[in-house]
Amino acid sequence: MLSLVELAPSVGNAQPWRFVRIVDPALRESLAVHVDAISEAAAAGFDPERAAAYRALKLHGLREAPDLVAVFSDEAPAAGHGLGIATMPEMLRYSTAMAIHTLWLAARAEGIGIGWVSILDPATVHRLLAVPDSWTLIALLCIGYPEIDSDTPELARRGWQAREAVHVETR
Repeated sequence: MLSLVELAPSVGNAQPWRFVRIVDPALRESLAVHVDAISEAAAAGFDPERAAAYRALKLHGLREAPDLVAVFSDEAPAAGHGLGIATMPEMLRYSTAMAIHTLWLAARAEGIGIGWVSILDPATVHRLLAVPDSWTLIALLCIGYPEIDSDTPELARRGWQAREAVHVETR
């Protein structure tokens, strides 16, 4: 499935995405402990009722997911020779997001779910995974078969946030 990422659109064909599979149990646990601490700090910022609802959400599957993958964007890729990023260097990160999207669609076509863990400190994850300084964390993904297969995201199912209609302006 990861090989399908090669088909993702990429500015200047830079292909800046870097995938790190996390298989070491101690590293998984370190990441889970880190995310749990950040999540608890976030919960403390809500009023008591919202904090209780927040704590009831499944915000990560770092301990349970069969596969964990951290996705980084290489801010200085050899490929692409700088094409398309002279005035918009953030395009490398957008390209990496497209690679994640491509992986996500391929996974869902196979009945596999992906959870994107975003309640974390990127510097801590960077340090724990010992990746090059030129890499920027884009995503920490929990990959596996979902407990409930639904087209409705869990946050919407649990009443945290409903899907909103697409907003299109005409000018």
